[in-house]
Amino acid sequence: MSVFTLPTEEALARWLDHYSIGRLTGFKGIADGVQNSNFFVTTTLGRYVLTLFEDIARAELPYYLHLMAHLARHGLPVPAPIANRDNEYLGTLADKPTVLVSRLPGVSETHPGSGHCARIGAMLAGLHLAGRSYGRRQPNPRGACWRAQTAALLRPCLSADDTALLDSELHFQENANAVFSRLPAGAIHGDLFRDNVLWAEDGFIGGVIDFYFASHDALLFDVAVTVNDWCCLPGGALDPAYAHALLTAYHSSRPFTDTERVIWPTMLRAAALRFWLSRLANRTLPRTGALVLVKDPDEYRDILRLRACETAPPIP
Repeated sequence: MSVFTLPTEEALARWLDHYSIGRLTGFKGIADGVQNSNFFVTTTLGRYVLTLFEDIARAELPYYLHLMAHLARHGLPVPAPIANRDNEYLGTLADKPTVLVSRLPGVSETHPGSGHCARIGAMLAGLHLAGRSYGRRQPNPRGACWRAQTAALLRPCLSADDTALLDSELHFQENANAVFSRLPAGAIHGDLFRDNVLWAEDGFIGGVIDFYFASHDALLFDVAVTVNDWCCLPGGALDPAYAHALLTAYHSSRPFTDTERVIWPTMLRAAALRFWLSRLANRTLPRTGALVLVKDPDEYRDILRLRACETAPPIP
């Protein structure tokens, strides 16, 4: 999330006058994440999260906000956007598109176990099933076209070994894109890492946050992104027991197809490539801000290498 734009307390208080949530009593920047400026906001009536969008086009934002509202209505632990007195989710603060959402309970779990993985698998299946009735569509902002364009931009900055790995993987993925387009598709989270899930004290999921890489894409891509993070051991290898727990729980609600089983190892590689490239871009082309988090791209470079040679955990 990070903080690139820091509004004044006076400007935020005036902005909140357009809402029915009480008076501002405090706000604090959130350092986690890398894309937008985020703040915890407290008023006399409750606690919220404020997001100022730094790079996302205003026209794209209704897709994310209405998806969150849709999922929240279906009982998923998702931040619900707060409408202002004009019944609009999206406003403007510090010349940036801005939204206020409910703040959900819990903390992230950096060292999950198989039980966590099972709950994440079940939750992700529920998200995909609820997303079937979501009428809006928006292409993946980090899809195949973005990967090719970003690779071309970054290639001059890479070592010879990294360039060879990147070119080899892009060529490999080109041959799989036609199959990807025929997989079951729908609304996906796109970034379901450990730091985007909050766990309540009772062990249940208290919140799934940061939907601003959501899109309409292959559901299996979302599963691969999630497995690559939640089931990953130090060094990048997948833990078979963790992967089995997540995939089995997901499959019990949204069964995998035969085509998904065949393409699964390739999808794990596609998901690893996506995050290697995005982290490389964040490191190579950094933005300035009050609080800026840049994640290590080498982690996902190493994961990509492993996924290209290891045996993928089987889908049920």
